[in-house]
Amino acid sequence: MYREGAVKVDPLCAGVRGEGFLCLGMDWRDEGVLISVRRHGENSAILEVFTADRGLHAGVVRGGTSRKLAPHLQPGNQLDVTWRARLEDHLGSFTVEPIRSRAAGVMNDRLGLAGLNAICALIGFAFAEREKHPGLYDRTITLFDLLAATEAWPLAYLRWEAALLDELGFGLSLAKCVVTGSRDDLIYVSPKTGRAVSRAGAGEWADRLLPLPQCLLGQGAVSDDEIRDGLRTTGHFLAHHFAPSLGNRPLPAARQRLIDLLDRRDQGT
Repeated sequence: MYREGAVKVDPLCAGVRGEGFLCLGMDWRDEGVLISVRRHGENSAILEVFTADRGLHAGVVRGGTSRKLAPHLQPGNQLDVTWRARLEDHLGSFTVEPIRSRAAGVMNDRLGLAGLNAICALIGFAFAEREKHPGLYDRTITLFDLLAATEAWPLAYLRWEAALLDELGFGLSLAKCVVTGSRDDLIYVSPKTGRAVSRAGAGEWADRLLPLPQCLLGQGAVSDDEIRDGLRTTGHFLAHHFAPSLGNRPLPAARQRLIDLLDRRDQGT
């Protein structure tokens, strides 16, 4: 928004007074989750923060590598941020106040930390800067909070990936079989259309279809095998349907590290 004082404000000026106009620049304040941090110069950092109203937004934090600020600037942490710039399309700068540390809650939990990193990496991978995603923001905050609260969070993560696909326009259609129209015995997903296929409808094509774990339908007990089957299916659509729109960039390595740790947990290693 533009902050207006006793004089007129010209949002297109470059900070020069003249003819009754004063450029006060642009600023906003919001709450968001820190997605990524990278060093900038000697003592500053560039942050990417995901907010409900402004999506993924970048800015520079002066002194972001200092002993005072650096411990708070960890991916997954909740921040109160104020962004300022002379023009809306500038990188701008952040001032930040910590609200909640999530990184600390999973630091000694390899799987939880892998989940946190996978969520942050996929948000940075999938969303263009400053696109609004308020529905997925709320779901993301809930998922972040589950990481340290329950060991059952991998199911919420799988459902979050399905919701991410829906947000990106590549959602799965799992209500009924695309072949027979039946709502019963749905156990596959078409790799081309993302629509459910029943056992009867699959026929001789079964080995070419993706698995549809019942937990994605809200049915049955949940095992690590089902979680991995579900991630195989959501990963197919992220990699082969969405990623081509980004020039076929590979999915973030953090996602595969999470899957590898789920494999190792199931094997007891």
